[in-house]
Amino acid sequence: MMLKSQLLHPQILEALGGSGHGGKILIADGNYPFSTRANPAAPRVYLNFMPGKLTATEVLEGIVSAVPIESADVMTPDSGEEPGIFAEFRRLLPGMELHKHGRFPFYDLCRDSDLCLVVATGEQRIYANILLTIGVVFPA
Repeated sequence: MMLKSQLLHPQILEALGGSGHGGKILIADGNYPFSTRANPAAPRVYLNFMPGKLTATEVLEGIVSAVPIESADVMTPDSGEEPGIFAEFRRLLPGMELHKHGRFPFYDLCRDSDLCLVVATGEQRIYANILLTIGVVFPA
């Protein structure tokens, strides 16, 4: 079993429970074109209730509590300037490198057949998208 948390959202739990090592989870900000720039077979969960509710970091915190994360990919602006939210991503993923990609290469990653879940958030900060790869649960 991949789950290890108090995460309660049934559709998210179903998607995570059906995934495994190497599965990918996209947490998308309020500007992300998830209907056209993500694998169409991946289930969508709409947590974008209203602007600012729920944020990408709140969703990330819940996901991290439920499954092991092997790697994280983020979208960067063409200017190369690092968005402030990356510091929060690092805080929630201690010791993990954020693999940076331009906008269109990031979209290409999100079209991969391993994408098992898309979570749309009400995050208003730009470039607040993160693609997580699920890791391994080792035997106790």
